Amino acid sequence: MNDLGILFLRAAFVENMPLTLFLGLCTFIALSKRPGSALGLGLAVIAVMGVTVPLNHLIYRGLLAPGAWEWAGMGQIDLSYLSLIAFIGVIAATVQVLEMVLDRFFPAIHASFGVFLPLLAVHCAILAGSLFMVERDYTLAQSAVFGLGGGTGFAVAVLMLGAIRARMAYADLPQGLRGLGITFILAGLMSLGFSAFAQMVTS
Repeated sequence: MNDLGILFLRAAFVENMPLTLFLGLCTFIALSKRPGSALGLGLAVIAVMGVTVPLNHLIYRGLLAPGAWEWAGMGQIDLSYLSLIAFIGVIAATVQVLEMVLDRFFPAIHASFGVFLPLLAVHCAILAGSLFMVERDYTLAQSAVFGLGGGTGFAVAVLMLGAIRARMAYADLPQGLRGLGITFILAGLMSLGFSAFAQMVTS
């Protein structure tokens, strides 16, 4: 398998955003009650991360990174301190476009998100994708693969939890474990399972 394929699998499973890095747990828990809303969230995260990580790479390398203005004779300019604001702006714009598309063409999915769809603009897992891209000095191709891999990993995790929670609705659980109690236990067990991927890489 080539390097980009390995990077995709690593982003999706070894460095899974909610289950390994514990990022984006708010929407991960809140929107996994039903498989339908979990699927919508997973697809939305794939779309947003798949677009914003490579786009933020172009913005960072072309405008913000040290020496980015060398072509204009201003190589001493360093605007990297604006990267966080720029990344959030790009993510917010992408989420706004996604919200308009869902509201127009998929109103049922849009309604299932409730207040959580606008919150994707400040979703820590999505922002982390762009920050990791800068920290690890990824190329444009690596950034695109990493964004898609990170989003796919989030989607797989939230779909798994949504399916398990739908099944657990028919289980006779003790009173204290109903609702969020069993959800946190399930997420912890899933996290332990995903930790095996990291062990496979290091072994």
